[in-house]
Amino acid sequence: MDNDKKAAKHKASMEKQKSNVDASIERADIERGLVLLLTGDGKGKSSSAFGMVIRSLGYDYKVGIVQFIKGQILSGEEIFIRDKHPEVEFYQMGTGFTWNTQDRDSDIKAAETTWAVAQKMLQDDSLHLVVLDEITYMLAYKYLNEDVIINAINNRPAEQTVVLTGRGGGKAIREVADTISEINDVKHAFRAGIKARKGVDF
Repeated sequence: MDNDKKAAKHKASMEKQKSNVDASIERADIERGLVLLLTGDGKGKSSSAFGMVIRSLGYDYKVGIVQFIKGQILSGEEIFIRDKHPEVEFYQMGTGFTWNTQDRDSDIKAAETTWAVAQKMLQDDSLHLVVLDEITYMLAYKYLNEDVIINAINNRPAEQTVVLTGRGGGKAIREVADTISEINDVKHAFRAGIKARKGVDF
């Protein structure tokens, strides 16, 4: 096939693709906040959520963040938000990973206290974006009532987007989500004995 035929074929293919994309955009005429679930056993769920935080801040939107697992070790995102964007509502459960605490009663109490903060954010119509980081673990361990969480999400302000992260999520969360992305663990440096890296992993 000569270059002219290749160019014509490519042009026709791109025109068809553009037409399909334009038609899809035209059909998407509903304007409202979303529920996003970032799940899977791979790395990058929280990182993706914080990417959305930066996008929202770029448009001067108000953001609320609640972290249900992390919090004992200082992270880059915490430093950045604390120092550069103190206007962001940022709350951490602060107990670390549940396999470190090994105290179910204490973890449940901490989860309930943290959820009370998250629930207020889900009622605040000034918040454009709310991130509930690692909340799926709270449901998997049955630290929090799933029905209460689903009800709060369903009754949040219409323009508010909520991002939930963590492995699993359960059937009810998946049903209420508008968008679900699963990040697969194909290969991980940790299994090769490489330490978590500042600015990449935390």
